[in-house]
Amino acid sequence: PYKKQRKMKIKSLLLSLMCLIALNVSITSCSDDDDDYGRNDSGSTIELPQKRAYILNEGSQGANNASISFYCPDQANFFVKDIFQTQNDAKLGDTGQDMIEYRNSIYVAVNGSSYMTRLNTAGVEQARHAFTVNGATPRYMAADDGYVYVTLYGGKVVKLDAQTLEEKASLSLGNNLEGIVECNDKLYVANSYKKEDAQFVYLSDVFVINTKTFTLEKTLTVTVNPNKLTEANDKVFLISYGDYGTVGYTAQMIDPKDNNKITVIGTATDMVADDERGMVYFVNSETDYSNWPETSTINTFYSYNANTLEKKDASFLKNAPEELASSSVYSMSVNEANGDIYIATTLYSAGNGTIYRFDQNGNFIDKFDCGGQNPKKIIFFN
Repeated sequence: PYKKQRKMKIKSLLLSLMCLIALNVSITSCSDDDDDYGRNDSGSTIELPQKRAYILNEGSQGANNASISFYCPDQANFFVKDIFQTQNDAKLGDTGQDMIEYRNSIYVAVNGSSYMTRLNTAGVEQARHAFTVNGATPRYMAADDGYVYVTLYGGKVVKLDAQTLEEKASLSLGNNLEGIVECNDKLYVANSYKKEDAQFVYLSDVFVINTKTFTLEKTLTVTVNPNKLTEANDKVFLISYGDYGTVGYTAQMIDPKDNNKITVIGTATDMVADDERGMVYFVNSETDYSNWPETSTINTFYSYNANTLEKKDASFLKNAPEELASSSVYSMSVNEANGDIYIATTLYSAGNGTIYRFDQNGNFIDKFDCGGQNPKKIIFFN
């Protein structure tokens, strides 16, 4: 009986060890972005709570009033209006274009000031990269495998070291590049328009770039004037802005596993993906500017399940404040840790924007002043 019991104990220990090894493999295989990169709050002038949301306020073009606000989801009264200036004793600059979180760092592209910066988890600047070529202003970013990729007006994708922001390579293609997203070692890049004899010519290209070789693999033809890109469940989602005439805003899905098949989803002006739950949330925010500043807006919200490929035309919001139905939606963001949805509205240069927060089931939680003009994007640390 003793030998049998001893063998059972050894067997149990071996099984436990195998489970631990398997668990470790599963953890490390999905840890490229953050798990191996601890938080760095060095240089912070204030003590920050653990749960954090950073809000990029685009500002008004030429006004040098872009900013980053700090919001704590667990402590609504803990709000810092301009944490970039608080931490760095400097203005962010002119026109905050994009912001992403990667490996526990914050990356910000400032379009009008023609630079991008890397901040630590407290918003303290760690590195900066200036774009010195005239007209080559940064637009959007994607990150993968230790690199940050930036699209530029003027037709270039730049590959930067994610730590130092040193330029490693660049790829010239297209004209004025907009959105970029990484999906399974491929970059999808929107080529929106060009100018000919001072006239806008809207294009229909999405470039597919191999990140391993940093070369163009193929060019997809999509609805004219492609702009915004995101990813969920290994599907790429795109919004084209149309020609502001006969062709309107169009949401599409690109399926890389089906030879990049393109499917039209509907009409949308903005979207955000919750990759953790396989959901993409859309809004069609139509504003009549003919009587500016007395504008009227109609918002239509709907969702798309990237797992089942099912569109739900009904709004994903259940008890939204009445004014949200007629407020100009400027951006949407999702906290993938808990599925909370943040919808940002704008008054353009007339005042600060407002952010409406909902849980993953569409239940209204709260709303708050974003601390600046034209709230562009929110990223989260949980």
